[in-house]
Amino acid sequence: MKNAISRSSWLATTCAIAMLTACNANDATTAGQTGAAPAAQDTQAAEAAAVLPYMNPDLSPEERAKDLVSRMTLEEKASQMYDKAAAIPRLGIHEYNWWNEALHGVARAGHATVFPQAIGLAATWDEDLMLEVATTISDEGRAKHHYYAAEDVYAMYGGLTFWSPNINIFRDPRWGRGQETYGEDPFLTGRMAVNFVNGIQGDDDKYLKAVATVKHYAVHSGPEPSRHRDDYIATDADLWETYLPAFKMAMDEADVESVMCAYNAVWGAPACASERLMVDLLRGDLGFDGYVVSDCGAIGDFYYDEEKVAAGEAPYVAHDYVDTRAEAAAVAVKMGTDLNCGDGEGNKMDALPEAVAQGLIDEETIDQSVIRLYTALFRLGMYDNPSLVPYADTSIDIVASDENIALSEETARKSLVLLKNDGILPLADDTKVAVIGPNADNWWTLVANYYGRPTQPVTALEGIKAKVGEENVTYALGSTIAGDIYSDYKPVPANVLFHEDESGELVSGVQAAYYEDKFISGEPLLEQVEDNIDFYWERTPGTNGLNDEFGAIWQGVIVPEEDGVYRFQPSRWSKVEIDGREVGETDDVEMKAGERYPFTMTLNFDSGWPRDQLDKYAYLNWTNVSRDLEAEALAATEDADVILYFGGIDANLEGEEMGVELDGFLGGDRTHLKLPAPQEALVKKLHATGKPVVMVNFSGSAMALNWEDENLPAIVQAFYPGEKAGEAIADLLWGEYSPSGRLPVTFYKSVEDLPDFLDYSMENRTYKYFEGEPLYPFGHGLSYTAFSYSDVGVAGDYVPGEDLTVSVDVTNSGDMAGREVVQVYLTRTDRPNRSVPKVELVGFDVVDLQPGETASVEVTVPASQVGYHDENGNLTFPEAGSFTVSAGGGQPGFTGNVSSVEVAVAGE
Repeated sequence: MKNAISRSSWLATTCAIAMLTACNANDATTAGQTGAAPAAQDTQAAEAAAVLPYMNPDLSPEERAKDLVSRMTLEEKASQMYDKAAAIPRLGIHEYNWWNEALHGVARAGHATVFPQAIGLAATWDEDLMLEVATTISDEGRAKHHYYAAEDVYAMYGGLTFWSPNINIFRDPRWGRGQETYGEDPFLTGRMAVNFVNGIQGDDDKYLKAVATVKHYAVHSGPEPSRHRDDYIATDADLWETYLPAFKMAMDEADVESVMCAYNAVWGAPACASERLMVDLLRGDLGFDGYVVSDCGAIGDFYYDEEKVAAGEAPYVAHDYVDTRAEAAAVAVKMGTDLNCGDGEGNKMDALPEAVAQGLIDEETIDQSVIRLYTALFRLGMYDNPSLVPYADTSIDIVASDENIALSEETARKSLVLLKNDGILPLADDTKVAVIGPNADNWWTLVANYYGRPTQPVTALEGIKAKVGEENVTYALGSTIAGDIYSDYKPVPANVLFHEDESGELVSGVQAAYYEDKFISGEPLLEQVEDNIDFYWERTPGTNGLNDEFGAIWQGVIVPEEDGVYRFQPSRWSKVEIDGREVGETDDVEMKAGERYPFTMTLNFDSGWPRDQLDKYAYLNWTNVSRDLEAEALAATEDADVILYFGGIDANLEGEEMGVELDGFLGGDRTHLKLPAPQEALVKKLHATGKPVVMVNFSGSAMALNWEDENLPAIVQAFYPGEKAGEAIADLLWGEYSPSGRLPVTFYKSVEDLPDFLDYSMENRTYKYFEGEPLYPFGHGLSYTAFSYSDVGVAGDYVPGEDLTVSVDVTNSGDMAGREVVQVYLTRTDRPNRSVPKVELVGFDVVDLQPGETASVEVTVPASQVGYHDENGNLTFPEAGSFTVSAGGGQPGFTGNVSSVEVAVAGE
């Protein structure tokens, strides 16, 4: 069926080009029918395609792109340089939305397999696993794209151009988007990036499976609230030692197709308009030949100023780098930005015709950008017969398949990091546990940000109950997650929802009406009674479309079973009225048990910015905020042998440019690293019970768990571990496997130990330069077994400019099978200045070993990792003295299981 539908779209395109009336793509292959198109019709379409070079698959993608662009008007070219690219019917070009996300699974397009957040993927330190995860993500992306395209839906989040991965360096733990990265080390980040890009883009010699986009090029890692106006300075040493290596690796080793430039300015010019960053470095030194997309709104940032904000022509004050829209578009394209992701203020590239008329840019420069864009689309097979494209028959049935879900669980298991264990873990089979904490049953800890909709989500609480039986588990929320923010919202249950019949009697369920018009006008298309309001729709109710706007009204009566003060949380696009007044998320509603509270919820499923009709949902959640959470928690511990505390934060507190402002959090970033105050107070009271408290911490960033480290017997760092997190965590706690995750970031004791957030110098940042004492070092992670290292060695003296091969024997000296992450570090005894790393990860591998088993591991260290970059950014190799290579289960100086060797430099 999918082949037939795909051929239908291709036939429609070729027919539009040749305007062959005999060619009717709808005859036999319309959506919902099966069977191949008639052979004669197929032949005619192919002949029609051959008429014009850009539809000839035998030509190179660039040749085809050049021919197509030569046939466009200037205005048509400008319309293609926007994320919502317009159709050009006379050329057979359908609309296309360039914006899609795949950070840890296909995002914002409904159901998908949800893997651990990127920082958790990095915690596996497993390149092969990363390749497998990314391959699975691109499989699902392909399947979804063809499913939508079969019905001529080319909407946001339905395309094949993914704006992932985020390979910025997590240089400061305060950055809210650090969760999206692979951590603080450029080499680990680069290795993860290479495998992710290869998995996304596929291995076919002719066609791309999908496009990967490395972002945000290149000196970018917060703060979030000021990212549209900040100007950062990076030294040449820091540029080449820290900010560029992962981008270079993705280009050199994975031929990444796309780059996203950042919001902030660098060295005085916005990143997307920086001649040094975009022309000299990206197109020059790095040799990138793909296309560049701006971050969303970054081109508008060039000219947003106070006057434009006052006039309603801009949403905020930004760089004020140029004066007009035309100047912004022209300088962006001249510096190599090919595609504008908008910001709700429209397409900035539509000013290019005006810019050409003003002499700000020539049309040939614009042509080059559009050629780059269509080269990518032709490489994707976007306008080719599906029979030629090896990925075009990917079935929608693979999305969230059992195999993919199992891979998500495997990845979660390998991402969990055991930070501390005084021997309490693993738990005995008959242990009775009290599960306490705001993240024990928090859906958001599974999905983090940039997420798809999981089909089999398992929270920690659910996983533990399934593991040991509900009779062995007591549960309490215990506290808010931070400030006055609750994490236990659940759909208002069916047992308290009613509607009144004509006689005024209560009848179970709420009355629902669905409208074709999002503004809820006219007669409803569909009316029915529903149990409660908790929906995810594959297709639009009423019209059955994949991408239709619609409106809905639910009316009923809430009859609570308990007195309380309740807060309500409606889904996006919705508003709720209770007892005749509109209720927001922070409004308290006092309710009495057994009394009737009429309510109405309206949903206006909108096409505003950003548009995401492919992810259609509605819910009405609530929580009772009048409970004594602390008393409930202490009561829950009474019969428990062990308290399992699930705390930390979630992606509603840290993330991208958010409206959060409370103790510890500002605009998506963090202002300190401590556990939020309500949780810290609760943990201390749980500890005071005298029962052992095991903590599982969820966060996308480092936490200063100083008191917890001193007083609790065991701590697990979970990051945001994906949809099967609960099962993976329960299995770890009860010893079904030995933990193998390792930290991809340093856990500091305090932000007081760090430089100013706005300072982009790497001095005293990350494990490579930090002069203080960390709480947990980069690379740290414990196991349930033990590993020993011996016979580390290199082959002779090191020859500057060459790779270095390091070998070491690793033995599982414990009594349990386990996976070990072998980490190879280089320490320089001839460190010439503070811009040179004092210690540096130069290689790693993973090995699975049975008790008593030994493996010989060989790691090739690239020459670029042996050398360092001097103050001018030049790669420099040691010429005198020696350096030390260490192989072990962590950084030298922080772990006992390490073996080291001094390496002499040849010629001395």
